[in-house]
Amino acid sequence: MIKEWVNEDELKVVQNSEHRDPHHMLGQHKIASGILVNVFLPFAKNVTVINLSSKKKYEMEKVTVDGFFTVKTTCKKEFEYSLEIENFEGITWEIRDPYSFEPVIDELDLYLFGEGTHYEIYKKLGSHPIEINGVSGTHFAVWAPNAKRVSVVGDFNGWDGRVHQMRALGNSGIFEIFVPGVNPGQLYKFEIKTYENAILKKTDPYGNYAELRPNTASIVYDIENFNWNDEAWINIRKNKANVKAPISIYELHMGSWKMGSEGNGFRNYRDIARDLVEYVKELGYTHVELMPVSEHPFDGSWGYQVTGYYAPTSRFGTPDDFMYFVNYLHENEIGIILDWVPAHFPKDAHGLAKFDGSALYEHADPKQGEHPHWGTLIFNYGRKEIKNFLIGNALFWLEHYHIDGLRVDAVASMLYLDYGKEEGEWVPNIYGGRENLDAVEFFKHLNSITYQRNPGIVMIAEESTSWGGVSRPVEGGGLGFGYKWNMGWMNDFLRYIEKEAVHRKYHHNDLTFSMVYAYTENFMLVLSHDEVVHGKGSMINKMPGDYWQKLANLRATYGFMFGHPGKKLLFMGQDIAQFDEWSESKSIQWNLLQFENHRQMKHYMACLNKLYKSEPALYELDDSDRGFEWINCVDAEASIVSFIRKTEDKKDTLIYVCNFTPVPRESHRIGYSEQAQFEEIFSSDRSEFGGSGFVNTDVIYTENMAWDGRENSMVVKVPPLGITVLKIKS
Repeated sequence: MIKEWVNEDELKVVQNSEHRDPHHMLGQHKIASGILVNVFLPFAKNVTVINLSSKKKYEMEKVTVDGFFTVKTTCKKEFEYSLEIENFEGITWEIRDPYSFEPVIDELDLYLFGEGTHYEIYKKLGSHPIEINGVSGTHFAVWAPNAKRVSVVGDFNGWDGRVHQMRALGNSGIFEIFVPGVNPGQLYKFEIKTYENAILKKTDPYGNYAELRPNTASIVYDIENFNWNDEAWINIRKNKANVKAPISIYELHMGSWKMGSEGNGFRNYRDIARDLVEYVKELGYTHVELMPVSEHPFDGSWGYQVTGYYAPTSRFGTPDDFMYFVNYLHENEIGIILDWVPAHFPKDAHGLAKFDGSALYEHADPKQGEHPHWGTLIFNYGRKEIKNFLIGNALFWLEHYHIDGLRVDAVASMLYLDYGKEEGEWVPNIYGGRENLDAVEFFKHLNSITYQRNPGIVMIAEESTSWGGVSRPVEGGGLGFGYKWNMGWMNDFLRYIEKEAVHRKYHHNDLTFSMVYAYTENFMLVLSHDEVVHGKGSMINKMPGDYWQKLANLRATYGFMFGHPGKKLLFMGQDIAQFDEWSESKSIQWNLLQFENHRQMKHYMACLNKLYKSEPALYELDDSDRGFEWINCVDAEASIVSFIRKTEDKKDTLIYVCNFTPVPRESHRIGYSEQAQFEEIFSSDRSEFGGSGFVNTDVIYTENMAWDGRENSMVVKVPPLGITVLKIKS
């Protein structure tokens, strides 16, 4: 029998799991004749309310067969209580009632999120183990504005969406609940009932930890307990990633760098950290760049199809394990750049797609919300809550995980509405253009706030077009990135170096053209993972010639790259001349290091990094044409170029002579403006690197003979397929 104080219409809404504010009916309520307690527990046979102050017990009456219990007490004021529950198997336990707690998220949180400026929204949404009034449990919150009802389900409630129905907070679209007794390690999802009465079970968009694929539940985890020890690094890193500093990045895929020998093949973040630090310090890189470590369901996506933006993948351990990884690298003064993917997300049913039954994170119109050739969905950058989700995510990695920078993937796909689309597959902007104006404003907001809040970090754009001002300040009309990947240099130079030496003279412009635009952006020269997959071949197999020539060409490639203006990035395996194309399913070919030629290549890269970091001329004026001067860039017939790298201090001056033919030059003359003397400080042809040893051992003097349009000149020995570096003697 329904009691007279029970609103039958509201009860039906609770029973149907459709109440957007179940706290209005459930929990403790003051009425004229006393205090009323209502609970809805479908699995309970009997429920008793225990007054925790007086210890008095009130047996509840079950008034519906599906588990609605009620009791009216004569208490004059509300009291703290627990529920003693007996299930149908006769098992009894005691809990605190989730519906007896006030909201955790306040009005300011809701306002800032609605404005798109709640930069620490990840501390409010998601799951967070907390204590309220001495009661331990987990607070859950999710944004699902178009849901009829949202529940948190998990191993703590039998995955039953009727048990923990969540409260909608005003018109914000945020649902929340505090569930006492839920501890770190427990599994959960959000169950969403749509207005079409479909039931969706979704991974937490703000979840901090997730099950190992193919399982898809989120896991409650307390990410606040790690003891960081990298304050010294944070204080000095602002001098490590600016445009006047040397930046040499080792890009790696965490899973295939060194695979484990047992189980699923994945090693723990902690084990990877120790081995990686040893290798990176030996080779002399300044930073590592991690291909995406955010949670993703499919190994073959390499992490670029993200379902858990706020969770480091469980493939390699826990969030604390990843924090250890970051901390350990920082203790060894190695910066960490994270590959970040705000351009698109997959259609997996447990992910962001149609999150609350509507196109919430994506656009409703497929012409705006879908990459037809990638099979992924595009974020709606014009929606404030979506911008907040992404900008909050960037800050989450930078601030909570102490990441030193983000390489933003597929920027071009965000900037252009017609990216990868045919005519009729896209919608122009309000001015009829192809520019995504919302994405432009997103980038400006993103870069402004990340740099403002985190001095010393770096934001890097993978942008493959000629969009202007990518790495220029927002206040100057730019997008505000710190650096832009130089895809033009990469494409031109690889096209050049892959040619047989005899044909290179016909493609000389591919070697030199990059200097025409070298200072239009703050560029980063990259030979990334994208260049050694999908049939493109490994770096050494791009090189023409026999085995010796392949290695010589590869040394010349890296030598020219490190002499060219711009910061540097190499993908793993390239520095040991790996023969196989990279695959995420197997380790780098470390076994090649049993062979001398590959050990010599590794040694060469260590020496090249050492040269790069020790010579200011190679990095201090990367952003200025005062740091570079061609000596001769037109000798296509010989396929030789020569240039000067310099700083404001003449004693730092370097000369590069680069020979891209297998013909040694005993007496190659190059011009120089002044009377000076030089010594060779580096050659890719040294015997220790596997070269022929055709080097300059004596001091080289200029003489009063005009050459290359200069008053003076000097004669240099230039090795075959080699790079020679000279330094002025003071």
